[in-house]
Amino acid sequence: MIAESLKTWNLQLAIEHLNEKGYVVVENLLSKNHLATLRNEVNDLFIQERKNPFNPEDGPTHPNDSETEAFISGNYSVSKNELHRIMRRIRHTRAINKNTPWPVPPSQVMKLFFHLPLLFDHDQSQRIMNLPAKSNSALDLIEEPHILELVRSFLGKDCVLSDIGATSIGPHTEEGGAWHVDVPLGQLDEPLPDFPLTVQNAWMLDDFTEENGATRVVAGSHKSRKKPAWAPQQKEKNEVILTGPAGSVAMWLSNTWHCSGPNVTDFPRRAVLCYYARSWIKPFSDFQRGISLERTASFSETLKYLLGHSATGLVRG
Repeated sequence: MIAESLKTWNLQLAIEHLNEKGYVVVENLLSKNHLATLRNEVNDLFIQERKNPFNPEDGPTHPNDSETEAFISGNYSVSKNELHRIMRRIRHTRAINKNTPWPVPPSQVMKLFFHLPLLFDHDQSQRIMNLPAKSNSALDLIEEPHILELVRSFLGKDCVLSDIGATSIGPHTEEGGAWHVDVPLGQLDEPLPDFPLTVQNAWMLDDFTEENGATRVVAGSHKSRKKPAWAPQQKEKNEVILTGPAGSVAMWLSNTWHCSGPNVTDFPRRAVLCYYARSWIKPFSDFQRGISLERTASFSETLKYLLGHSATGLVRG
């Protein structure tokens, strides 16, 4: 079933839809100029990072490396080259953190401790991390006033940005993603909390269609207080496809079951994902390390706060 969407902005209707269904789609929230600039910036980054994938200096091996490698291979469709780079990134991170081992087995480690694949679906799909350090146009999405007001109505005015990145679901990636709930809910026991810990936004850089892998959600699943099994995508009762024209935004609560759909077209499906969290939850990305003070000097006070660069901790704006 195709999701109903809001054709014009209405805060109360958006709140009601998120409360009842666990998701909402708002069409054409970005101006044509902003969309064009953002799409060009992000597309250039996809090209640059595919040519030069992040592959830092290797670090020392650890006894649980083989278990970690098996866990990543079993949960992500990565090529041998990308798996090799992921393991280098993990060992590099361990080295700069005094080679501290994971405190629990890899199957129980929160995803934020791992380096997610930057190339996946056997190198057909791609992910860009730490977007605020790389794209000026993406910064405006973080504090877009309509969306920020909506996010704060669910997470509180002191909420923070947990992560922002871009994804490109490649053509003819016909498996689709696995149903899941967002960090940290995947690491909690059932019953899950009956309130959202995070809210995610997908800003559509291309038209989201049923054919090109538009995000799927299970309407009302946020009320079940359960997690889906991490398994190849299967048809779910009350499954809804979040379609919309480029420049639209889809939002869902952390406890709403969701996944990317299969892209059976000849073209990629691209989006910017903004991920907000309650102030007391550890952010997915370390923006204090990832963005220089020189760059943040020109940011608004609200943006600094959301990225963890505010010394006062006060919400402004």
